[in-house]
Amino acid sequence: MGRRTLAVLLGVVVLGGYLGVAYLLYRGLVFVVGGLDPITLLVALLVGTFVSGYLSYRFGTRGLLRSLDARPLGRDRAPRLHGRIDALCESMELDRPAVFVASLGAPNALAIGSSRRGALVLDVGLFELLSADELTGIVAHELAHIERDDGLVRTLVYASVQTALGVALIVAAPVILALTGLGYGLTLITGRRDNLALRLRAALGAAVGLVVFVLTALARARSRRREFAADDRAATITGDPLALARALRRIERASQPRIGPFRIPVEREESAVERVLSTHPATDERVERLAERANGHRIPVE
Repeated sequence: MGRRTLAVLLGVVVLGGYLGVAYLLYRGLVFVVGGLDPITLLVALLVGTFVSGYLSYRFGTRGLLRSLDARPLGRDRAPRLHGRIDALCESMELDRPAVFVASLGAPNALAIGSSRRGALVLDVGLFELLSADELTGIVAHELAHIERDDGLVRTLVYASVQTALGVALIVAAPVILALTGLGYGLTLITGRRDNLALRLRAALGAAVGLVVFVLTALARARSRRREFAADDRAATITGDPLALARALRRIERASQPRIGPFRIPVEREESAVERVLSTHPATDERVERLAERANGHRIPVE
């Protein structure tokens, strides 16, 4: 009897504590946004999201270059590459980006910055791995990202996703706390571990998780479309889609695990969730599209 009474009293304390915190959060939320009409609040959220996203992108670009230990690639060190970059930028009517080299840990190339303040970072391994035409295809692909400000747009998209998730969590927090308090409190009071409040909390948590998954999947889907679009743009500018296809295949193989001097082919089927959450399409799909384009069958990409 003593233990049961203690459990009931503890249940009442837990229930009151959680409900009290939930109420304080609710009152705080009402105090912060209660005086704003929905349109004003939406505009404030949008402006704050885009401003913070832009500042993060602008200053994050410099920080990324420092973190990569990227070094400027002078024209005297790679005159042919610089000449090809000049020609590509002229064809694309694009301000010429700064060119850097870095040890990225794997053969890769990165487009950083916007169309007005762009930077191209090349892994040092690309110069030995790729032929001149293949390297030109990779460079054209990255320039296509700079041309369309894909990096900035991607940052703003992810900032918007984070804002939406933050708003959803803030709105749901008082309800989640209240349901948690009810669930735990009733468990202690009744001695039963399953009750409606805990089931509702689990359902609400699952709903929030589903929202996170859907918003992330939509952002990643856009990223994959932009990769296809950059492939198409590079193929158009260079007139050699097969060179880009060969470069993508070489990079994929060079990125495989190595034991001593031997590379170990890794053949693993991606799950549906991995494909949905991937930022890049499968190399096989990109190579196939480029090969079809070389044969005169252009697949449009929005």
